[in-house]
Amino acid sequence: MHMLGEIVGYLAGLCTAICFLPQTIKTIKTKNVQGLSFWSYLIYDFGLCCWIFYGIYLNSKQMMIFNTIAFVLGSVIFYMIIKGKLKK
Repeated sequence: MHMLGEIVGYLAGLCTAICFLPQTIKTIKTKNVQGLSFWSYLIYDFGLCCWIFYGIYLNSKQMMIFNTIAFVLGSVIFYMIIKGKLKK
């Protein structure tokens, strides 16, 4: 059962980490951030930072790896939102 739990943990982490990949790619290609919320991505990235530090605290590889991936993707979008707001 322990091995199955590890597999499910990695699968869940992978799915949640890459769920923002299509949005990140679309945002990079179109440079359109009009419908994206500054505050949502700010809170999302802050939450991911907390998860990363919690993963470090627990020494959980899944938490550290997958939340870091999600943080990078979310941060790219957040950066583009800020950049878009500064242009206005």
